[in-house]
Amino acid sequence: MEQLIIGVFEQGFIYAIMALGVYITYKILDFPDLSVDGSFPLGAAVTAVLLMKGMNPILTLVLSTLCGAFAGMITGIIHVKFKVRDLLSGIIMMTALYSINLRIVGGIANVPLFNYKTLFNNDFVNGIFGGGLSAYKTVIIIFVVMLIAKVLLDFYLKTKSGYLLRAVGDNETIVTSLAKDSGFVKIVGLSISNGLVALAGSVMCQQQRFFEVSMGTGTIVIGLASVIIGTNIFKGSFLKATTAVVIGSVAYKACVAIAIDLGMNANDLKLITAVLFLVILILSMDRKKKVKS
Repeated sequence: MEQLIIGVFEQGFIYAIMALGVYITYKILDFPDLSVDGSFPLGAAVTAVLLMKGMNPILTLVLSTLCGAFAGMITGIIHVKFKVRDLLSGIIMMTALYSINLRIVGGIANVPLFNYKTLFNNDFVNGIFGGGLSAYKTVIIIFVVMLIAKVLLDFYLKTKSGYLLRAVGDNETIVTSLAKDSGFVKIVGLSISNGLVALAGSVMCQQQRFFEVSMGTGTIVIGLASVIIGTNIFKGSFLKATTAVVIGSVAYKACVAIAIDLGMNANDLKLITAVLFLVILILSMDRKKKVKS
């Protein structure tokens, strides 16, 4: 049972980083960004290649985040500069990233990293988390990375640029009236969002110690489910929206873990994910109807 709980928190915190990115596009920008399914494995692909070259695992997090941000920027440019619809922009980038990710890792669909030092397995970390703490080192490190990402996002959202980002999602006309380029603000938002998603992919790659080209499939569904669960459960509470998203991510992974623990086949994971997401959507819509009535 202890291993199950630890596993839920490990996966929950990793996907919480990704869900924070989805929160920006879904809740703030109202932008259906499907490029997330490509940005997640992009972070993992960059990480895999850098780790094999002997780069510091922490530095791989930063570089993977920057690569994800660049991918988000391209999605934004396709939408803003070339007037392509938001949904199609994400689909175009997601499709392109599949091939790009394969090229990054040299055309290999599955890259094992068991013989390389990672964020969770190096001399420094092993020295700190010796003895009884060794069983918890992974979840602690993931929590710290997630917390740093959350705090930085909270700080950004309180800046002038962050307020403009919120304004674009609510009413683009207001931003334009302030002599600001709403398109540029969207591009910035998409860059930050995909940067966080790629960061999550980087952490996932180092935690599982392998890269798989299809590891991002369904990422957007998990992110949306986490955001919807968190923001609906804690709607109107004293918790920050980002904190609610983190809790929503852990709750979602707990539901999936319980379903598998109760005897459902692990091969049905995508089916479980789809059913849970459908139930969450139905419940959230019913709640909105009750509030309006």
